[in-house]
Amino acid sequence: MVKDLSNFQIQYIKGVGPKRSSLLSRLGIKTVKDALYYLPYRYEDRSNIKKISDLIYGNMETVSGKVVSAEVKKLPGRNLKIFELLVNDGSSLLKGKWFNQPFMKKNFKIGQEVLLCGVVKRNPYWGIGFEMDNPEYEIMTDDDSLVHTNRIVPVYRVTSGLSVRQIRSIMFNIINTCIKDVHDTTPAEILERNALPGLRESIANIHFPDTSADVELLNRGTSNFHRRLSFDEFFMLEIGLAVIKRNRVLEKGISFSPKGAILDRFIEILPFKLTKAQERVFSDILKDMKSHYPMNRLIQGDVGCGKTIIALMAMLVAAECKYQSALMAPTEILAEQHFINIYRVMEDSGLKICLLTGSGKDKPLNKIASGEIDIVVGTHAIIQEGVIFKNLGLIVIDEQHRFGVMQRALLRKKADNPDVLVMTATPIPRTLALTLYSDLDYSVIDELPPGRRPVKTLLFNSGHKDQIYNIIREEVKKGRQIYVVYPLIEESEKTDLRSAITGKNAFERLFPEFKVVLLHGRIKAGDREEIMASFKRGEIDILVSTTVIEVGVDVPNATLMLIIHAERFGLSQLHQLRGRIGRGSHNSCCILLAYEPYGDEARKRLDIMVKSSDGFRIAEEDLNIRGPGEFFGTRQSGMPDLMIANIVRDATLLNEARLEAFNLIDRDPDLKGFPPLRKSLETFWEGKIELFKTG
Repeated sequence: MVKDLSNFQIQYIKGVGPKRSSLLSRLGIKTVKDALYYLPYRYEDRSNIKKISDLIYGNMETVSGKVVSAEVKKLPGRNLKIFELLVNDGSSLLKGKWFNQPFMKKNFKIGQEVLLCGVVKRNPYWGIGFEMDNPEYEIMTDDDSLVHTNRIVPVYRVTSGLSVRQIRSIMFNIINTCIKDVHDTTPAEILERNALPGLRESIANIHFPDTSADVELLNRGTSNFHRRLSFDEFFMLEIGLAVIKRNRVLEKGISFSPKGAILDRFIEILPFKLTKAQERVFSDILKDMKSHYPMNRLIQGDVGCGKTIIALMAMLVAAECKYQSALMAPTEILAEQHFINIYRVMEDSGLKICLLTGSGKDKPLNKIASGEIDIVVGTHAIIQEGVIFKNLGLIVIDEQHRFGVMQRALLRKKADNPDVLVMTATPIPRTLALTLYSDLDYSVIDELPPGRRPVKTLLFNSGHKDQIYNIIREEVKKGRQIYVVYPLIEESEKTDLRSAITGKNAFERLFPEFKVVLLHGRIKAGDREEIMASFKRGEIDILVSTTVIEVGVDVPNATLMLIIHAERFGLSQLHQLRGRIGRGSHNSCCILLAYEPYGDEARKRLDIMVKSSDGFRIAEEDLNIRGPGEFFGTRQSGMPDLMIANIVRDATLLNEARLEAFNLIDRDPDLKGFPPLRKSLETFWEGKIELFKTG
């Protein structure tokens, strides 16, 4: 009888039992299926272990030998204990060192056979030549030699109470007893077309590779067997997106038929001319809005390219056709800024606009329900229960990364298939955007308004403060204005970061002749608006702020931005902040002030900021530095988590999976010819969105 591995509890596997089962559950392993997909995070080639005498300094190496001594040493004059393990393999000695872990001593006995894996170092001060700091270790025994030695060995992440060796033995038992119950749901013709191996073969070889396998490919997660499992995840993701997109195409939407009078009047009074890219993208939107199908379009464009104006034009089309619009921003401050900016532009149009946020006391729910309000600007509060629209026709979502498939689905329930327009200023490489947002159509505003000058970016450390102050003084004397951005509002005992409040006081002392004002998120919305208006009028010389200015009022006269603790900001946030300057005809400069010490990731972020002002290039680097999970925020986005695949490393595979998925749904929209695949798909998307309507 075939077992259902997703319901086969791990405790019934040989070598597990109730106690180990509870430890494995900490790793997310509750069933046999969970275990099969709990992959090794690296591999060691123990089919040919090096002699200690042949080790190369700086290399990651694995050695095997007998314990000669195991001692805890205290460093003189310092409250630091080091556990030292001396190992001999007959060719030479190697010392393993663990810092502030004296309890390690009880794990070892003289004469034991051990395996150590780590980076080989030379100790120039005392003792023997070869050392490893905090190496991974295994104590060898006579049993299980087929599992733990003389082969390429999988290394798994562990939890307290379970060793790598124990998990490896459990995995070996699972592969031997349960692999026959693994069933492939991906159509054979698709596997064949993409030269991918079978699922059983792939899972078995990922856990226990053949001795002839390429260890480097295994460790990179790009062996053909890894590629198969990555393809499966992408394939499931893309089939889901293909089904969502198809369902929308089948739905009847609003066909807007504007006369264009309001829109023409609005364009006439704009103090600037739309760019060709803005005109092209609005043409895409207008075509979508006039069609009988619901619009689902992603607009992507760099900071300052004019996305909000395009969204506003779409709202005017809806308003002229007697439909309401909702603009949803990810934070209250961004929602307030959008409201202020839209209100300024629209106050003479006769349209009614309101702000709806979680903390806002005035919630005009009756006016929204009666249709008296034309445009609602807000946060997640818009999708809460109790917010009812009379005639919602258009939803605009700002910053797609923070609103995923599920949030979009909740918003759509507020009306009968409204049009959806998604804006993001976080550039995403085009191939990834097409793939990750396959349920959306896609437009790019790839042109900045005329007169926008590139912003020069400089990196300074804390030893250059006098130089920075001189630059600020010179800039203000020319009649220009300055932003100074801090990561925090006020000092905290938990961190050594400088704060905006302390900074404002310091800048007042440094520049008593200049007007210095503080702006942050705790200041009341009305007061914040007045401060920004005053800054725009040129009445403030230096605006000391937190990241509340990330999206805000255009101040063409602001030509210098100083970002304090730039090493603590994310790359896309630094790029967004820098986008506040360079909006006028004067040369602009962004100074990144970084405080040592900071890590390699921070250094890479700061270097790319200095080298490039291209949002797409910065996005690619950000993706490489942070990794896809964090970059796209998939855990919050309502998309299923990718446990194995990596959208950067496996970009080609992702595209192949997308093509196969969309082709399959074109041929068989309900997957009637593939019942097991349909069941797997529903499991993959479970708790996210219902793909196939039942009943």
